[in-house]
Amino acid sequence: MLGRPTPGEVAAAADRTIPDLVGPGLRVLFSGINPSLYSAATGHHFARPGNRFWPALHRSGFTARQLHPSEQGELPAAGLGITNVVARASARADELSPAELVAGGRILADLVATWQPRYLAVLGVTAYRTAFARPKARMGPQDEKIAGVPVWVLPNPSGLNAHYTVDTLAAAFAELKEAADR
Repeated sequence: MLGRPTPGEVAAAADRTIPDLVGPGLRVLFSGINPSLYSAATGHHFARPGNRFWPALHRSGFTARQLHPSEQGELPAAGLGITNVVARASARADELSPAELVAGGRILADLVATWQPRYLAVLGVTAYRTAFARPKARMGPQDEKIAGVPVWVLPNPSGLNAHYTVDTLAAAFAELKEAADR
């Protein structure tokens, strides 16, 4: 496991990007809103302590054990990938403009068209609504597809999203897992 970045390293990560974790044969491509500064400083998706992505992924049954963000490279072998709606890192997702989200949605749709995962899971309903002009979207499976791929909207696992606990996130992830396993 890697050490924690210093506050200076985190601050210096503004506007950095993290490579997508994609490949052929994905059951689910998870798309965060955008990387946190902490994630950009470490180079690992959902790396900030307190982010509930990795615990929810494990508790939902997607992974046999809880992976550390530095072990993200193990996901493609399990048929899982990670990307973001907007590639640039920021301190908070609310720093992104609607235009950035819409542009990121187009890039995400192209990525989905290229890799054709069984499901696209967008982690954040507000970002999904803006990026894909779906103002009435709700959590769960969507009626619309992106590049022919079914979409599932999950809660944002950030620790800032106090509406969800690890257990309620894991339950939402488990519904997607059940659908992806069919």
